[in-house]
Amino acid sequence: MKIQTSVLLITVFLIAGCARPEQVERPPNVLMIMIDDLGWTDLHIQGNERLETPIIDQLAAEGMRFTDNYAAAPVCSPTRAAIMTGQSPARLGITNHVSRNQDRFRPEGASLRAAEMINYLELDYVTLAERLKEADYATAFIGKWHLSGLRSEMSTVEPARRPQFQGFDVNIGGVAFGGPPSYFDPYENPTIEDREEGEYLTYRLADETMGFMEEHQDEPFFVALWPYTVHWPMEAPQELVDKYADRPGFEDYGDGIESATRYAAMIEAMDDAIGRVLAKLDELDLAEETLVIFTSDNGAYGGVTDLSPLRGVKGHLYEGGIRVPLIVRWPGQVEAGTLSGEPVISMDFFATILDVAGLEATPGVPLDGESLLPHLLDRSPLEREAIYFHYPNYAFHSENRLGSAIRMGDYKLINFYDDDSVELYDVVNDLSEERDLSSQMPEVAAEMKADLAAWLKSSGAKMPRPLESDD
Repeated sequence: MKIQTSVLLITVFLIAGCARPEQVERPPNVLMIMIDDLGWTDLHIQGNERLETPIIDQLAAEGMRFTDNYAAAPVCSPTRAAIMTGQSPARLGITNHVSRNQDRFRPEGASLRAAEMINYLELDYVTLAERLKEADYATAFIGKWHLSGLRSEMSTVEPARRPQFQGFDVNIGGVAFGGPPSYFDPYENPTIEDREEGEYLTYRLADETMGFMEEHQDEPFFVALWPYTVHWPMEAPQELVDKYADRPGFEDYGDGIESATRYAAMIEAMDDAIGRVLAKLDELDLAEETLVIFTSDNGAYGGVTDLSPLRGVKGHLYEGGIRVPLIVRWPGQVEAGTLSGEPVISMDFFATILDVAGLEATPGVPLDGESLLPHLLDRSPLEREAIYFHYPNYAFHSENRLGSAIRMGDYKLINFYDDDSVELYDVVNDLSEERDLSSQMPEVAAEMKADLAAWLKSSGAKMPRPLESDD
């Protein structure tokens, strides 16, 4: 840990000790909320005036909102693995959502096979939860895991890869499911006990989070509240569906509908559930002792929302697939109402939370993220020069081209593998990625492509294969 960061942490603990002397040595709690498939523009605070998200808007007013936060991948499983390990999807070999046959998503006429990938997170990896146990944190995983293998393995291997075997004391919801069989009780999830028929899953997971925090209020805790919402199936409480159905411009879900009634209703229900959890922190007098992180695992599913001005959707390396919301609140430490344009990425959460807990990185174990703590506390710039993405797989929910990308300063370059072409965008001044600058700035494009290639090699990234390699 840097000397500067250590001094800041000592100051933080002393300040906390003035309010509650008995807890001078106690590191802060961490509540990490990661929504599934929430797009960059799917919050009122992000400029979407059609949606109602008063709780999250208030959370942003009380903390730091990042405008240039990126998911590690344009689909869910790689991002989740990256957060749990601090390593990039390319290094992990988990580059797509879990599937028995990655190549079955290949569109007609494609010239490449998808890269080979691993369908689960190996138990050999030491997760964020396991590291936090070293600092005596109580740990809970509540929601969607999607890192334990294939559904067909439910009765054999898959249960052994669930969160409770990766450092979590409690696992409620975490299985092989990519989406819930139902958002309403009965849930058909072996880790969630049915309680009341018709109960809404998002509210139930909030209840479980509140119960865990109350039970462990006298010790530091880490809660990964990763609810299944707003992932498919599009289901929400009927009163909220009816509310948006009566508004101009909202229609029930159908292909090509940009603002779906049920999607908007799911977002408001999500906001309400988060409000309940944050209110519980206030009730327990723990708000000032809790670092809250709110983010998403990838861009929005195509067809249910309008992500403009961003280009692309989930499954794409354009901004709509990987740029997602991020809000961080830590009262008294992170200045309220601040806005950051610093480019950050999912792997940073691992390093940041270790830093907050006073834990050092494990020697010899690679980390692909950087601690955001100095930036959160005093706006110090990050040290790295670039962030990287690798998506050599096909997405079943949107036609995409296999490729990798690099964001360096104001520029982002995408290298597509079907023809080895590149596209270069100034994503600060051209957020919609309308003007490809690769022919105007060939030297910049060549430098960034070479940097990306070097990173892929150092990460041991799996690459797409020619069709003739079919078995």
